[in-house]
Amino acid sequence: MNDLLRLNNTVRRDPRIEDWFFEDADPLRLATRSWFERMRDCGPDVREVLHAAVGFFYGAMLADPAHLLEGEGKRMRHVKLRPGQERDENALGDLIAAAYDDIKRRLTAVSKKT
Repeated sequence: MNDLLRLNNTVRRDPRIEDWFFEDADPLRLATRSWFERMRDCGPDVREVLHAAVGFFYGAMLADPAHLLEGEGKRMRHVKLRPGQERDENALGDLIAAAYDDIKRRLTAVSKKT
C-alpha cells in the first residue's frame, strides 16, 4: 500500500495543458480533451500531467472486461488514444472511475496507517 506513484509539480488545472488543447485542431488533442475532462471531473483532488495515453498506475489490478488496457508491467497499464480509432467510451469511462475509486481507497488506507 505504501507503493504509490507520486508525481511532482502537478496542479489542479494546469494552464499549459489548456493551452495545448487549443493550440491547433490536431486530432490527437481533440480525442484526448474529453478524457482529460472526464478525469478532472472525478473529484477536486485530481491533479494532472499530460502524456500520450491514459495511464493507470494500478491498472493491472483493475477489471477490464473490454480489454482496453495495454502493457505488461507489474502494476502500470495504459489506454492509447489514437485519432480516428474506435474505442468503447463507456468502458474507458468505467476504467477511469474504477481507477479513481481504487486510488482513493489506497490513499485512505495509507493515511490511516500514519
